[in-house]
Amino acid sequence: MTLKSLAIKGMLDEARMKSASVLAVLCMIFAGPPAQAQLALPGTVAPNPAGVRVPEPHKTPKAAATYAPPSAATVIGRALLLNGANGLLQFSGQADALRIDRLTMLGEVISDSTQQCRIDVGGGATIETKSLGRPDGLLRFEADIPACPFEFDILDGSVLVPVQLQSCIFKDADCQANPSGLWGPDGARIVMDVKAMEQARARAEAAMAANYRALDARLKDRAKADDLAREQNRFLSDRDDICRAYSHENMYNFCAIRLTEARAAFLKARTDELRDVVAKSRGSAPHHRKPPQ
Repeated sequence: MTLKSLAIKGMLDEARMKSASVLAVLCMIFAGPPAQAQLALPGTVAPNPAGVRVPEPHKTPKAAATYAPPSAATVIGRALLLNGANGLLQFSGQADALRIDRLTMLGEVISDSTQQCRIDVGGGATIETKSLGRPDGLLRFEADIPACPFEFDILDGSVLVPVQLQSCIFKDADCQANPSGLWGPDGARIVMDVKAMEQARARAEAAMAANYRALDARLKDRAKADDLAREQNRFLSDRDDICRAYSHENMYNFCAIRLTEARAAFLKARTDELRDVVAKSRGSAPHHRKPPQ
């Protein structure tokens, strides 16, 4: 091979090497960096192979918080005062046969509303009650008093009597009184340190919030969900109004804790009702036969 041919061959080989190097660099630039394994974090959704983000699956609402409603044993034998300040309510018996041993109420004189009076309902005789089950999640009883029939729910160490539209009239004693409110321990003698009170309040609030979310998640009708939200806000306002009258409430929050627990039980009961209705509707759904092939 002549010197001229060797020179031409060398130039061609050098050109080929440069072209190969340029091509390799271009491939690296346009191909991008090598793929790396991705770490999936909880709650995140990784893109599918096509690069399209897959929507998160529907999240099932958390179950309502476990709440064990108190038994009648928490009030038997205890001296309960209306708003922790006046009157007296004492029980005996068992959960399914609760009796009122003593009921005294502070009221006003019928003939002179400026004067106070104290009425010993039943004259000290035992008053029978009737169990009404747990319509709102708590044990409920009805007091069989001709002049003053009322219902009450059992809370932990206390009894809640709903608002009565009219006071009880005791004509022979010229006295009228209203049992509505929270009957609990003497507010001035409650033994509860600040830390225990804060923990009890936190537990009650957490149970109420969880049960509210669970019930709201089961409501398919948004109008009903909006009603529930308004009802919840109304409860918070009513709780403040009711508990403002409880003795030493600003120190122990006894009333607020008990009413919050009652609300949690109520929301849990409504959630369970909806769950049972759905279960029954599914169980009673007609079975359709497959059409013949």
